[in-house]
Amino acid sequence: MSAVYATFGLAPAMRAGGVLADGGYQVHRDFMDFIVDGRPLLFQLCDLDAVSPLASDVPPAIFTAQLRTLLLEAPAPLADGRCVIYGCPECEGIECGAVTAVIERDGEDIVWRDFAWQTSDTADLELNGYRGIGPFRFRGESYRAELERLLPDGDAAAPPRRRVLLIGARVAVLARLAAALRSIGIGADITQDASGVPVEELLGYGAVAFGRAVGEPERAAIRAAFEAAGAEAAYVDGLAPIVPLLVAQIEHALDRGPLELRRLTRLTASGGMACVEVTSACRVQLVAYRLDRLYRTHTREVFDGLLEPGEHRIAVDGRAVKGRSFLVARTMGGVLVAPVVG
Repeated sequence: MSAVYATFGLAPAMRAGGVLADGGYQVHRDFMDFIVDGRPLLFQLCDLDAVSPLASDVPPAIFTAQLRTLLLEAPAPLADGRCVIYGCPECEGIECGAVTAVIERDGEDIVWRDFAWQTSDTADLELNGYRGIGPFRFRGESYRAELERLLPDGDAAAPPRRRVLLIGARVAVLARLAAALRSIGIGADITQDASGVPVEELLGYGAVAFGRAVGEPERAAIRAAFEAAGAEAAYVDGLAPIVPLLVAQIEHALDRGPLELRRLTRLTASGGMACVEVTSACRVQLVAYRLDRLYRTHTREVFDGLLEPGEHRIAVDGRAVKGRSFLVARTMGGVLVAPVVG
């Protein structure tokens, strides 16, 4: 086995939830991703919608048990010493499919090898093995130190705040938005004045979303209340009273992943073209939302395909983006929103 070492790290990542074009919902998940040689390991699996076992919304006892398994302090959960590296974001059943690998000691080192797609208790490497991924050899001391930061007495960063404060004049829209956010696993509250909200509650919000009718004095007062409480929140200026669009904006605001480790990095739309930039091969979906003269919402999927790393110009049907329109780009781990110009 190769003695060349790979570096091992962890970084916050997100499986963006959302209200989909077909009316379905996609659950929001925050997790810690595995960073191998400076890049998310998940990026090597170009069209995989999955999360690591180190998700923030699992019970503490289960989270710790997952860590102990990765540290080889507990038996592997699957046959042949295999551990789940990435699993279904909607459930935890192996039947939905999971990326697994053998994790073992080799002297002082830790080795991850024989990556495979698995849907039962045993893996078929000939049929479902990931060729070209691994084996990875990590220095044991740095590997253990990185994972041990996530133990209850470690020094890892605080878990993400998955609550959003909604502020606006259109109560019906806010109510629908709050319901949509809760359905995908994000808490949401509605208020017009944050001055009387207890400090401990303000500290629990990861984002504040303002409706278009909220004036600058009211926005400044909200920001001042958060600053006085020492709460760092992302501020979202709602583009239009379209619930799936607002959900996408909020999901983007809640993304805690480092900018240099994001997969979807740019989205613009003008002149019948969308410009999308990605850092690794991945499936990208583009959905157009527009408001007609009667403020009715029209939704249309304009692209769904695999993109290679780099910048891509994608033609958009003018009928889907006439008038006041917006594009939402979505891929595994990220979502971006852009108004259509011209």
